[in-house]
Amino acid sequence: MTEQNRPTRKRRHRKKRTVVDSASRNAATLSDGCNPELVIGADFDGIFEIPIIKKPRKYVIPKNLVPFSRMDKADPKAFAVCEYENDRQFRDLLSHPDEYIDILKHYQGFISPDCSLYRDMPLAIQITNIYRNRAIGYCFQKHGVYVIPCVRWGDERTYTKKYFPERIAFAGVEKNSIVSVGSYGQLKDRVNRYYFEAGMEAMMETLEPEIVLVYSKMPDEIEAKYPKTRFVEYPDWTSTIREEM
Repeated sequence: MTEQNRPTRKRRHRKKRTVVDSASRNAATLSDGCNPELVIGADFDGIFEIPIIKKPRKYVIPKNLVPFSRMDKADPKAFAVCEYENDRQFRDLLSHPDEYIDILKHYQGFISPDCSLYRDMPLAIQITNIYRNRAIGYCFQKHGVYVIPCVRWGDERTYTKKYFPERIAFAGVEKNSIVSVGSYGQLKDRVNRYYFEAGMEAMMETLEPEIVLVYSKMPDEIEAKYPKTRFVEYPDWTSTIREEM
């Protein structure tokens, strides 16, 4: 068969390999109880026994924040790693966090995973995602990573005491410490802003943080309510890239 008559072969496009293959990732997520080895030695908080991320002895204020999926594009000496992005972008971290401990030690810090807490999620999933946030944060802290708790709330069952004797969204975070919140996309309409402000008020009352890191913007009127707290704002990753161009 001549080269001219040879049928052309379609190139196979290979997906970019991740640290963990999909089979291992799915097995870890579904069959072993959300990585129970993560919380060996942990102290637990509240009726749902949420692992506690300890208050650091010394505060470190990161210069910048980079999403987990873009961490290879950031200078570790100038960035802390966060997960303010779609959960699919950091699923490897959730399934096999041990693979990233040594990597994250080189960065300025690590914001515990911002697992989704949609208001229309079943409560069981909301609580599970709060647990996963703290469990991974605790594990990394135990192994020497500088960890700042990401605080996220869902519907009012998570940030009020109307249904439970405690505010579940804030379990596992110590008072008078440093926390991180994400406002990106939370202020775009009246409904989302209402729940964001209600949750912020509950968080500030419950945790009384000394420092709040904010991914995106914090409205001036909210900051003004808490003069004893230092708010540190960081541009979202898209804005950061635009500024560098």
